[in-house]
Amino acid sequence: MVIFDCNGVLVDGEQISAAVAAEEFTRAGIPMSPQLIARFFTGRRVTDMIADIETATGRKLPANFAGVLATATLRRIRDELRATPHAAYALTWLRGPKCVASSTSLERIRVSLETAGLLRFFEPNVFSASDVPHGKPAPDLFLHAAAQMGIQASDCIVVEDSPVGVAAAVAAGMTPVGFVGGSHVQSQLPAQLTAAGARTVIADMRVLKSTIVALRGW
Repeated sequence: MVIFDCNGVLVDGEQISAAVAAEEFTRAGIPMSPQLIARFFTGRRVTDMIADIETATGRKLPANFAGVLATATLRRIRDELRATPHAAYALTWLRGPKCVASSTSLERIRVSLETAGLLRFFEPNVFSASDVPHGKPAPDLFLHAAAQMGIQASDCIVVEDSPVGVAAAVAAGMTPVGFVGGSHVQSQLPAQLTAAGARTVIADMRVLKSTIVALRGW
């Protein structure tokens, strides 16, 4: 089975997420930049990001902050989000079971995939880290997805764009493939994904099938 992260892998939305989060944190009285959000929180759950920022700053955000952030992010996603180049091509030619496992909420995953025209490839096999005790880099989400799909962890390939996501796949006993084809990617990311445990790194979704065949013989 192939497990896909969503944001930064299937949809090109990491810059949207970082920009909205920075705006909302700043509006709530904790000045943040999109670069800072991207550096420390790409691939992680919103609840974990909020908790870490509250701890680091000694400030308590409003009780409704997560909801405000979610609403603002969904609005921008519906207006601006696009599929990652050639994602539909890769999904069309990939045979066998596949699913999405993302750190974001189930609603945001579905809205993102629907906006990008990709939900048809996965429904109903969409899983959120909101449903497990620990977010990435813990393996909980990927193990949950595999269990729900009835697939052994050792038979799973994970496509991820963040070091924490790759680390989660390694911890789950799965084979991670790093993806660096999003518009948010910085020059150091391929090396960071490799250091986290990615077996290989690709920048073009059109080579995903041949990469998987080379890794696993599928």
